[in-house]
Amino acid sequence: MKKAELLLPAGSLVKLKTAILYGADAVYAGTPDMSLRTQSKFTLEDLKEGIEFVHAHGKKIYLTLNLYIHNEEAKKLPQFVQTLRELQPDGVLVADPGVFYYLQQYAPELKRFVSTQANICSWQTVQFWQSMGASLCVLGREVTFAEMKEIREKCPDILLECFIHGAMCMSYSGRCLISNFMADRSANRGKCAHCCRWHYKMHLRLKDGTLKEIEINQDNAKAFEFLLEEEFRPGEYYEIVEDEHGGYLLNSKDMCLMPRLNEILSIGMDSLKVEGRNKTEYYAGTVARAYRQAIDDYYADPQHWDYRKYIDELYALQNRGYCLGFHDGQLTNLSQNYEYTRTLGEWLFAGSIVEWDGDDAIFEIRNYINSGEYIDFLIPGSMQNLRLTLNEFEDASSGEITPRVSAGEGKKIRIRPQSWGMSVNEVKKMLPQFTIARKYQGLKDDNSKMYEGKKKEFNQLIEGCSADD
Repeated sequence: MKKAELLLPAGSLVKLKTAILYGADAVYAGTPDMSLRTQSKFTLEDLKEGIEFVHAHGKKIYLTLNLYIHNEEAKKLPQFVQTLRELQPDGVLVADPGVFYYLQQYAPELKRFVSTQANICSWQTVQFWQSMGASLCVLGREVTFAEMKEIREKCPDILLECFIHGAMCMSYSGRCLISNFMADRSANRGKCAHCCRWHYKMHLRLKDGTLKEIEINQDNAKAFEFLLEEEFRPGEYYEIVEDEHGGYLLNSKDMCLMPRLNEILSIGMDSLKVEGRNKTEYYAGTVARAYRQAIDDYYADPQHWDYRKYIDELYALQNRGYCLGFHDGQLTNLSQNYEYTRTLGEWLFAGSIVEWDGDDAIFEIRNYINSGEYIDFLIPGSMQNLRLTLNEFEDASSGEITPRVSAGEGKKIRIRPQSWGMSVNEVKKMLPQFTIARKYQGLKDDNSKMYEGKKKEFNQLIEGCSADD
């Protein structure tokens, strides 16, 4: 069986290199100007270096041109496409039929991939794009596994890609108009304000037109609940949770298809996509490492494959709680997070090794670290970690020694050879440049209860249970 490609996001040059280091077969990236990622940190020079790095490692890189263009973007298209021809990526992600046609006419040598923004949810649509010259189709997040399997069977001669991990959009594969309405920022042009993550306050309108705020306080917070019942789903209640900050009616949990990865691999999907170009290199490295190992283990021994070997690694990431997206079919209220919009997790991104200066590791700080705290370095190519405890911290530039270090603009410390407690040559081989590290923070009180509650709900989804089971 042909091995599925693990595709990671690359929101910056560092994230690109980290994803490749931790096992990605390919990465996708874009510039702020003509893709759906206006916050992309890539310059043209970065893209050139990134492409060279990826190809030097025998991997692939795809660039995005997936916005729906207006006339002002159409004017920029010739220059941008000429740049793409010079860069020579392994594929270009496109959603707009006009852009697709332009590439066909003026850059026929570039492989055209149809982006998730095109909302491909059927084999009929895949066949249409294939007839237009598409090399690959990215299936929409709304496609169920049963539908995916049928699409694969009816479309055996085109590459198919699906999402396996990352944030979920409450709208239709990113085609959201709420951001347009509330913030004058178009999600379809890469400027989503993420209004679905905002908190909303409930009010009552009296018959005389007067608005009254519903005050939630410690005295009445546990006295009542607000529940929604949809007309054609009698007896199925959706809780509206509100605290002193407000409620989160539209906030989806994050997608995690690790528990269903064996199903996706068994039908021969070509590319498995992780969402998250705006997330950190810690996210890119951690997700890549977990899925890399899981994919390799499946092909080695599919009969004894078990997702539970890898799921704890994904819980080491800050998340909103996990769900299975549309994989099993219709979403339930277990797929929403009505309680909070922030991400929670027991581990924090501590930093990364940005270079080796002789035998000294130069470590960039991304969170505070106290004397005596341990940090775990995630070993690339392995699910093992190397734990290190530092009692003092040496500034990489000034040499100043402190008992605590905090993240700052490019704040770096120098880790001397004697700190590792083993041969520095072994360490340098084990922890190359771009190795990431994390620190344990734990969770307290209500945060811990909510976090454990979300893990329990995910287990219910995996087992096919409802919220009432």
